Amino acid sequence: MPEPVRPGPRVQKPPAPDFGLGAWRRELDAGGRVHIDRPLPFLVLNRYPDEAASIARRLATISAAHLVWPAGGDADAGAITRLDSVLAHQARDFPSYLLLWLHDLPRDASIAEDSPRLEPFRFTVAASGGAPAHAAARRLRDALAGACIELREAAIEDAGAPDLPAALAALVEGSAGIGVLSLGLPRIYLAPGSDAVYPQVFHELETLAFDALLQALAAFVEAATPDIRVPHRTLGRSRFIKAAVAVDRDLAAISASFDFLLSVSPINTVEAMERFHAAGSDKAPEFRYRPLTVSPELSKRALYSIDVRAVEDPVLEQLFLQKQRELDQQLTMLQGRNTPAFKYASVIQYGAVEASLLGEARGILAREDAAAGNEDTACVDCHAVREAAEALIARYRHRAPLFQAEVCLRDDIAPGLMVSGRSVLVSTATRMRRWRLDALLQHEVGVHVLTCVNGGAQGLSIFGSGLAGYEGIQEGLGVFAEYLVGGLGRSRLRLLAARVVVVDAMLDGAEFVDCDRMLRRDHGFTPRAAFNIVARVFRSGGLAKDAIYLRGLKEVFAWVAGGRPLDAFWTGKIAASHVPVVDELRARGILREPAVLPEFLSRPEARARLARVRGGEPFLELVQA
Repeated sequence: MPEPVRPGPRVQKPPAPDFGLGAWRRELDAGGRVHIDRPLPFLVLNRYPDEAASIARRLATISAAHLVWPAGGDADAGAITRLDSVLAHQARDFPSYLLLWLHDLPRDASIAEDSPRLEPFRFTVAASGGAPAHAAARRLRDALAGACIELREAAIEDAGAPDLPAALAALVEGSAGIGVLSLGLPRIYLAPGSDAVYPQVFHELETLAFDALLQALAAFVEAATPDIRVPHRTLGRSRFIKAAVAVDRDLAAISASFDFLLSVSPINTVEAMERFHAAGSDKAPEFRYRPLTVSPELSKRALYSIDVRAVEDPVLEQLFLQKQRELDQQLTMLQGRNTPAFKYASVIQYGAVEASLLGEARGILAREDAAAGNEDTACVDCHAVREAAEALIARYRHRAPLFQAEVCLRDDIAPGLMVSGRSVLVSTATRMRRWRLDALLQHEVGVHVLTCVNGGAQGLSIFGSGLAGYEGIQEGLGVFAEYLVGGLGRSRLRLLAARVVVVDAMLDGAEFVDCDRMLRRDHGFTPRAAFNIVARVFRSGGLAKDAIYLRGLKEVFAWVAGGRPLDAFWTGKIAASHVPVVDELRARGILREPAVLPEFLSRPEARARLARVRGGEPFLELVQA
């Protein structure tokens, strides 16, 4: 039988009166601190020098259980006293305990500022104590072997015995069941002859070394308790500190200070369409926009005053950094609204149209649309849409009371629906096919609002407002929901394909009138439909966003066809690249299971269509069937 897999963070669950219910964190009188996230059979130690940048100190302080203190003065005595009390408590719970000693290797003083030589890229590893400590050392060497940064491969050296400060060595010698693992870290992130830091090199070294340390700690736990296998990522922190909440709050405040889509969308679409058609459709319409609610320049200043590194968790730090850059990009787009710069900034945000996507879009438009003529033509207005949306929200709220959302009729948006946070905005100009209503609500409420609600329940608002780059897969999931409930008709698919073709033409230099004419004359769209498609793409100077719907749908189909579950996507608004991150944070106990799952997944016809996709039928054959 395979070895059982059990959660790693809580190898044993004894009462921990000294630690209480949360993380136990104490500042030391002479500087430094001890932090213990939860009962764990290890403690990471670092005695840091008075220098600006220390990779050893950084790795220690982001660990789930650590003790760090400054070198010199009375700090050593205070740190050893505190360590002695921690070990006395932990010995009752963990017969085998590991002290992981991290230290920076000395710099090569012979390397001058103008030297072509670089700081040696080498790690030193040593272990003492019982077999579990040596098992951890072997795993650490294996994890670091082959590490490559800036085209340089690391050397791993055996340091013999751990070189500990005298007082620490004496404490270890007098304690039973204590193993020691030491790691010397290279300082390749410092510029030769100065204390200037190469930020990217520091980050890459931090990432690879921290993962290697977690692997070593997992090897120690497995060797000390052979009946348990520990996924190494579960040995990271199981809760975020106050600094993470503060960073999340500050980013959320900037994100909430403006609504990007409303800011770049016209407020006179219907009026502009009427004038455009009345004038013969040969002169680009004039759109009007809402005044901006923020000063992009001041918002950027506030954005980059947020100290993301203070969160002390590499995974969360990366998510916050990505969101910080995305907000910066959105503010840059607002700065360039209604100028040529807007179009190019939108390409950075959403990407250009790749050749394969354009080819599939053209193939969809080239196909004879006989089935579209058989679609039910009965329509509903904005009031019917609002009533149906409110009924669906009520059903979700009955299942999960936290599912709070509102439906608003708006005169200042283009015909159709859009979601802003937990608000479903319905244009008063909306008239749509009745048979499409359920599918559209599954898209807007069953995906967009649901992931906002689930993400907002995670303790960090970033999962509700959206991780960086989430929109592609999010819109793909929305359209996939339409497919699962049988609402992705030929006309809807052609609309998504037309958006791709128009985005590509716009980026290639085509004007509004050219794209409108192309849709009407070459692809058979009605004047109203053609105008609405082109207006979306040309808003604010040219927005590349509308290509993500078909691209995202393809991505979801490929994801499901590859046998991968959709579960992680209901946790919040995330991109496909964030799924491993979500899985890790869930394993560490930081993220909860989704509070509510999409209603449409329980429908028999949805399960049948999902099975067909998992069967590997070609994308276009499925969606055009």
